[in-house]
Amino acid sequence: MLKVFLVDDDIANRESLRNSFPWEEKGFQLAGEAPDGEMALPMIRDLNVDILLTDIRMPFMDGIRLCEEIQRTMPWVERIILSGYDDFEYARKAISLGVREYLLKPVTSEELESALNRTRALIEEKRRERENLTALKIRARSESAFLRDKLLESLFTEEGDPADYDIVVRPTRTLGLNPVAVRYAVLDISFTAEEAARQACRAALGSLAEMSGGTVLICSGARGARALVLGDHPEDVEERAYSFASSALHLPEMEREEHLLIAIGDTVEDFHDIRRSMRSARHLRHLQTAEGPVGRSIISVSGRGSDSAAARARQYLEEHFSDPNLMLQDAAQAVCLSQSHLSTVFAQETGMTFTQYLTGLRITRARELLETTDLRSSRIAEEVGYNDAHYFS
Repeated sequence: MLKVFLVDDDIANRESLRNSFPWEEKGFQLAGEAPDGEMALPMIRDLNVDILLTDIRMPFMDGIRLCEEIQRTMPWVERIILSGYDDFEYARKAISLGVREYLLKPVTSEELESALNRTRALIEEKRRERENLTALKIRARSESAFLRDKLLESLFTEEGDPADYDIVVRPTRTLGLNPVAVRYAVLDISFTAEEAARQACRAALGSLAEMSGGTVLICSGARGARALVLGDHPEDVEERAYSFASSALHLPEMEREEHLLIAIGDTVEDFHDIRRSMRSARHLRHLQTAEGPVGRSIISVSGRGSDSAAARARQYLEEHFSDPNLMLQDAAQAVCLSQSHLSTVFAQETGMTFTQYLTGLRITRARELLETTDLRSSRIAEEVGYNDAHYFS
């Protein structure tokens, strides 16, 4: 049964779709819902959703931006847009993001069922293709693929030498790779699967890396796999590293892994410093495993220590929650992290998404004002960061 996630800021629309459509009877599960894209994104990751059903115009993060994030971090999630606007520009942008279905409100049960059935057929076809591709990769690794893997492994395992540029870079280019960039970071990905499952995990990670357009290169590792992330500046590398790590954590093949640790090494500038990034990632893994059993997590240097980014972000939220325009990107800028990085470490440390934590702060303050003042609800809504009193209620 495929999982569907609904995103719409209009609670009446959500209730109508939730209650009027026979989800399970038609072979679907309505796994969850949210009033905006920012709250939806981490929930979609956690629930392992198959289909996203989203409105376009919403606060915090609209439907187009949500589809962009899904396309970038969870490309296997199919998207259906529900819109009250017959707008060519919206439709054009949606198509460019891989959206297959664009439905105009109000949507009838028949229209929704047809769109869901077409999307299900597409998902099943992609899964069959993926299973066949994974099986081929597992059964027959060609000589060029084997050589490519070994060349990439040499970036992490051999001692640095100026000759490495000729030994590694030029041969990899003949294999369709270009490991030259301005900045680099290494991801050490460790898991405990048996050999057959381990190969499936590596193949899935390889397929995910192929979707990056050459900005992520993957190879085997002693405890799982290693990824080399390329970028033009530190923020670019950090964003790509956390997006790839987050997507890897939620790959169907990786969902079975109870012990999955992704350590992100230091961002380095020089080609010959890639090994230093690898050593820092490996050191993080050793520190984490020494502290006790490892579950499923992503770690980095900036995510450790008492003065963590998540703690600084919480303090920033407590000081600015009354700003109605406050967004994840504001907190990320305040603590000098990318949005993907902060979103990941914040959820891991607090057990809540950014939006859930912000909403909790606002609701707590609203309760205090309701109990201690005679202010009208519309005024209280403004005091705690809501311009729209109806949305606040």
